[in-house]
Amino acid sequence: MTTPVFTLEHSDGNARAGLLRTAHGIVPTPVFMPVGTVGSVKALAPDDLLAIGAPVILGNTYHLYLRPGDALVARRGGLHAFASWPGAILTDSGGFQVFSLSSLRKIREEGVEFRSHLDGSRHLFTPEKVLEIQRNLNSDIMMVLDECVPYGADHAYTRKSLALTTRWAARAREAYPAGTAHNLLFGIVQGGFYKDLRAQSTEEICGMDFDGLAIGGLSVGEPKSQMYDMLGHTAPLLPWGKARYLMGVGTPLDIVTGIGAGVDMFDCVLPTRNARNGTLYTSLGKVNIKRRQYAEDDGPLDPCCSCYACRNFSRAYLRHLYVSRELLSCRLNSLHNLTYYLHLVREARKAIVEGRYNAFAAGIAALYPEEAAGTA
Repeated sequence: MTTPVFTLEHSDGNARAGLLRTAHGIVPTPVFMPVGTVGSVKALAPDDLLAIGAPVILGNTYHLYLRPGDALVARRGGLHAFASWPGAILTDSGGFQVFSLSSLRKIREEGVEFRSHLDGSRHLFTPEKVLEIQRNLNSDIMMVLDECVPYGADHAYTRKSLALTTRWAARAREAYPAGTAHNLLFGIVQGGFYKDLRAQSTEEICGMDFDGLAIGGLSVGEPKSQMYDMLGHTAPLLPWGKARYLMGVGTPLDIVTGIGAGVDMFDCVLPTRNARNGTLYTSLGKVNIKRRQYAEDDGPLDPCCSCYACRNFSRAYLRHLYVSRELLSCRLNSLHNLTYYLHLVREARKAIVEGRYNAFAAGIAALYPEEAAGTA
């Protein structure tokens, strides 16, 4: 009997705790995946990530294809060997990056033609090509090519885009049939901000028997209330027995809201990007470490955190590093923020198992009142 890719262990309402099996280990869910765009989580080494318990990281197909090149990575044993990362790796299809280069790309039936942001050279991503790239990277979880429509797109455009995304997904499934090798393949539900199209996309994508399902096209500039409304509509439509991944989201409040809606997997550049900009997440709420009020604060950044930064350095020292533009500031701040995010999802899992998820989520929301009220 074949072991399932995803096993659901506990649920509390829509919130779920499970196990995702990959070629490089079992990933407990809910899980947050640090973003290592070019095969490196900014400012951190693999041993840092292992020390804070990250079971899976994310790489970017678009960027790794352009530099250093997926064939070069393949000749070095794949991305795990190239980057000395022993855990699991998810790679996105590059669709969002191409979406963000709207002035440099053209979308057609065959795929997406785009110009490199590095040197202006022309390239074509097809559903089959992005899988070839991800196979060369040997990622544990591969994503299909999709079109991410901008916020504000009308129903007619979104419907047309969705039809193309669905055809691309079918081509990807045909090029990489279920049970092929050990790379898992996830489909992506699109449909913009139209509930009928989200429901249609869910039905069509789920009919292709992907190993897991992702929700794409959220956090693209819409008001938070609209994102949460569409998330709450879409997530429960996905199969109960497969892993659910919310792409590119988000803040701690976004994550606990997503878990409450039934999502299992998350990624976002926010914790490391904000760390480099001096915004840190703690058990007491957000801390802007650049503020003068911390210049002589000898307390730890977060008294409840066990990360290397909180165990060994004061707020005063972390502020000093930041205002001095020391590289160590990026490392310590990033280490802390990712520790916070990984602790957040582990505590969410514990709360689900113990049947107290709503109370847990309310406690996190209380740390971010402006965001919870939709004013931040």
